[in-house]
Amino acid sequence: MRYGSISPDLFKENRRRFREQLPPASLAIFHSNDVLPTNADGTMAFRQNNDLFYLSGVDQEESILVIFPDAVLPQYREILFLKETSEHILVWEGYKLTKEQAREQSGVPTIMWLDAFDSVLPALMNEAENVYLNTNEHIRAVVEVETRDARFIKQLQARYPLHQYRRAARLMHQLRAIKSAEEIRLLQKAADITGDAFRRLLSFVRPGVMEYEVEAEIFHEFLRQGSRGPAYGSIIASGPSACILHYVSNDRQCQAGDVMLLDFGAEYANYAADLSRSIPISGTFSPRQRDVYEAVLRVMKFATARLVPGGNIEEYHAAVGQAMEVELVRLDLLNVQDVRNQDPAAPLYKKYFMHGTSHYLGLDVHDVGFKYRTFEPGMVYTCEPGIYIREEGLGIRLENDILITKTGNDDLMKHIPLEVADIERLMQQGRA
Repeated sequence: MRYGSISPDLFKENRRRFREQLPPASLAIFHSNDVLPTNADGTMAFRQNNDLFYLSGVDQEESILVIFPDAVLPQYREILFLKETSEHILVWEGYKLTKEQAREQSGVPTIMWLDAFDSVLPALMNEAENVYLNTNEHIRAVVEVETRDARFIKQLQARYPLHQYRRAARLMHQLRAIKSAEEIRLLQKAADITGDAFRRLLSFVRPGVMEYEVEAEIFHEFLRQGSRGPAYGSIIASGPSACILHYVSNDRQCQAGDVMLLDFGAEYANYAADLSRSIPISGTFSPRQRDVYEAVLRVMKFATARLVPGGNIEEYHAAVGQAMEVELVRLDLLNVQDVRNQDPAAPLYKKYFMHGTSHYLGLDVHDVGFKYRTFEPGMVYTCEPGIYIREEGLGIRLENDILITKTGNDDLMKHIPLEVADIERLMQQGRA
């Protein structure tokens, strides 16, 4: 692992909280993700299933976690099945966890090799009435490839058709929405690495640089600090490309006088950071660019102040939309009378600010959780308003990661330059 050790207490506590949600005689089974192919004999880099990691801390392929609180035999109440290592695997694939290391890392008392799963499963199913199985139920997920979870569900239901099968995802979404102190530490580390990468760019970006060169600087800083890499596809969008919300080709040359929209974040210990900044390629904003930037920044501050306990996402987004209308009128992009007469179901600000302001953040950059749940301490949201003016080839988006606390909130990215004066000063220093 590139990241530092994580206390097994995190995963023990996560399993305890999960167990508390289970009805009697319930068995839960979690699988690691598949190792996905590319072409010929190539494979993609392995990325662990986040629910399995959340409950075990194991970052290794071909792993299965069993949680069965009411099992008659104590050794069957928590079992972690792992791929058995060998001299051949060591030579060709490298290091794998031993049973002792897995026990220490996860806190799971019973570690078995994967080939024992089929012989243990009948005993578990014999005692269980309810079986909780995992699927990707993120509301924005589009899953076209059959997953390891999906294959197992079909096999198990065919073999044991009379059990009550239930959705583990609903329980995991409930749990993962609230971050523990250790999770917040890991999220803060991801945010800090991301901030260092951004500062690196302020002295690097200038006219003539290619967007992918900027992306390379980000990768360098991420890898240098123990991150596996970006938590999602980095957006390095200069000039008119900044008006494409999910621009990832990153192949344009930076032009003098343009603004570059950056949206990137480090992954650390599987936890994601999510940052957006907009910077002047020449080192100084034009008056119009500055006006748009300051408008977005005012909306960002307005929105951040409302990410506090007791709020809800619908009222929050409505309030942010109204704040954005004020700014767009001030920028002569909307007319006051038109705004007063608009269809409430199709607000005019959506022409220039067409995405949501906030989403959950955690093990996924668009983390799981019930969308309409009231804001609670321990939740982490992004805050990312933007204004995109295609006619002017100008897109500005600003984004920080906000932890909701008992008394308000804490900006995990508060030390990353955000104000116009700070960005221009640091860029000019890098050119001296």
